Amino acid sequence: MVVKHSLKDKHAASKKSSPARATKKESTKQAGRDEKKKKAASGQVVEEEPLKKSSRPEDEVVTYAEIEYELRELPAQGSEILIGPQRLTRFERARIIGARSLQLSLGAPSLIRIPQGVNDSISLASAELDTKALPISIRRILPNGYFQDIPIDWLK
Repeated sequence: MVVKHSLKDKHAASKKSSPARATKKESTKQAGRDEKKKKAASGQVVEEEPLKKSSRPEDEVVTYAEIEYELRELPAQGSEILIGPQRLTRFERARIIGARSLQLSLGAPSLIRIPQGVNDSISLASAELDTKALPISIRRILPNGYFQDIPIDWLK
């Protein structure tokens, strides 16, 4: 006689065994916490376990030493742009328009006369940026820590 198990039976069996496993894990964690509390209460030094950044096995995880550097300004001679392109990148433009649009939607006054056909804050922020009416500087940073603050009116 052949007995066939349906997928429903297997799924139900796995559901029944999983709460017991979860309970064991939880009880192990709770026991560890209780032990730390007892040591701390008795005045013993409690060693902290290092925080794991990944759940993957340690031999599969590549970690790099943190590079520490100080930010140093790269002084420009005149209105010369030394870092990055001579014009505003699309990412810089999007961030400026988004930030200015938020300010306008929260009630900030417009820095230009509102043109005909502009009826939303994004269009108005874009018009302000195009006329270079915004008193904003872009900080471009190199990986070695050098940076340059570039006023909007220097960019094309």
